[in-house]
Amino acid sequence: MPGPATTALVILAAVIALFLWGRLRHDVVALIGLIATGLSGLVPSEQLFAGFGHPAVLTVAAALILSAGFERAGVIAVAAEWVERFTATPFLHGLALTGIVTVASAFMNNVGALALMMPVAIGTARRAGRAPGLLLMPMAFGALLGGMTTLMGTPPNLIVSAFRETAVGSPFGVFDFSRVGVPVAVAGLAFLLLLGPRLLPARAREGGRAPASFDVGTYTVELIVPEGSRADGAILRDLVGESGLVVTEVLREGRVLPAFNFRRLKAGDILLIRGVVEEIEEAAGRLGLEVARGDRAVDPASFDQAGYEAAEVLVARGSPLIGRPVREFGLIAQDRALVVGLAREDVDVTDRLGEMRFRPGDILLVHAESEALPELMRRFELLPLASRDLNLGRPRRVLPALAIFGAAVAATVAGLVPITLAFFAAVVGFLLARVLRVENLYDAVDWSVIVLLGAMFPLGHALESSGASRMAAEALLGLGNLPVWAVLGAVLVVTMLVSDVINNAATALLMAPIALSVARATGASPDMFLMAVAIGASCAFLTPIGHQANTLVMGPGGYRFGDYWRLGLPLEVVIVLVAVPLLMALWG
Repeated sequence: MPGPATTALVILAAVIALFLWGRLRHDVVALIGLIATGLSGLVPSEQLFAGFGHPAVLTVAAALILSAGFERAGVIAVAAEWVERFTATPFLHGLALTGIVTVASAFMNNVGALALMMPVAIGTARRAGRAPGLLLMPMAFGALLGGMTTLMGTPPNLIVSAFRETAVGSPFGVFDFSRVGVPVAVAGLAFLLLLGPRLLPARAREGGRAPASFDVGTYTVELIVPEGSRADGAILRDLVGESGLVVTEVLREGRVLPAFNFRRLKAGDILLIRGVVEEIEEAAGRLGLEVARGDRAVDPASFDQAGYEAAEVLVARGSPLIGRPVREFGLIAQDRALVVGLAREDVDVTDRLGEMRFRPGDILLVHAESEALPELMRRFELLPLASRDLNLGRPRRVLPALAIFGAAVAATVAGLVPITLAFFAAVVGFLLARVLRVENLYDAVDWSVIVLLGAMFPLGHALESSGASRMAAEALLGLGNLPVWAVLGAVLVVTMLVSDVINNAATALLMAPIALSVARATGASPDMFLMAVAIGASCAFLTPIGHQANTLVMGPGGYRFGDYWRLGLPLEVVIVLVAVPLLMALWG
């Protein structure tokens, strides 16, 4: 009968294999690992679910809520307004955008920071006559670099801090990660801005002006002319005027009619329109047009009611929607959401919206019930692109948000309260200051991440307690044959490679106990090796699937799968060369 260490290694290998297989969601794989850990007896049954109450898991949940608060408060929007002043040269343009995303990612969800700045990047690129692909991949990588600089910047840092508390009795502080993380982020940012453009594919960096058919907010939309509308009996040219909208086709009684300027419309006509979403909304309201769902009309005024909202989302590569026609979305969403518009780089302007088939990278304008939207986004693997207040704008609450969060961080740094308590106190402060609404409090929590963390913690501790992490360390790194700096570099590189194919939080949970075993075997500081894991887990630069930030920019940037390693591999080399000496000097 195999011993505990061998059993733990078998479970670890099975979990990694399931992660690499990619057919199951990461949280489902984590639950399988949890069940296997419990049935094998590696963790007592009364402790098996303790991970769901672990401070690191709770802190991640609080951090996600606070990130949503920053988004709603308009913190990033204020910074985005300054970008227009720094678009004179490609270097300044990239510095402004990537710099904002990098700094913001140190204090909020990195995918959220990137998503909020993507519309700004695409819009300013068009106005400056540059390709969005020149900017978007560096921004995505900057988001990952920024996350490694603070305790709350990314879940792996919180996980590593939790393992440090178990190993030496106290967790890392909020800015302990900054000692190495900031120099690494600065070096990475310099590389991305100075050499990165030369390593991007020609189609991304030399594409010139972003095509007019692909701008965030430029959608294909279908509107119906109802009886009694101002458009009923009107001439098409008079309706469109100088609004900037383009009517590409008129559908009447099953026939497709050219959108001639002097075409006289009548009730029941369906107009296939392309334009900026705000202008479409204005025209629909002014003319009394209604949104088409199939051949039925939906009054757009109904979406302004309480309990409904508009959202722009991106179709991820693993979405179950891919290949299905748009008209089926309402049916599978149980009539709780409607795709109103679709933006795609190479869209055929004559295609009916309902007949288009979803593709990875499509940007959708969705109207949905507010309470249903988070669940639908998780179910269909839709990534939030931006919150642009598409209905009625909310007042900005930048100063209250910054003040509350600053007070929470200051209390933690001063040692007055642990970070978990400080973050939840900040959540309550956001509610009292109306930065967040109670009914939307948990919308920002990615419960799949919470389940992943809670389920993986027992396996991580089983690896440590059973001796499996020591066995894995010896097998993977050949202890005794390498100097400490080489072993440290190997831990960093292995963590980077694992993070490129599985979730970064899972990477930290698997590599942290191994790193502690390596530290004990070499007699080196455990802090040095734990920090290497924290940095490596944030370096998912080689593939578009390593991190959601990479997936988010793939479609809008016009990238292909193989484009990422061209920029990501030399970036990882730079990070290793900068990080290893700093880790040894500051944490050795």
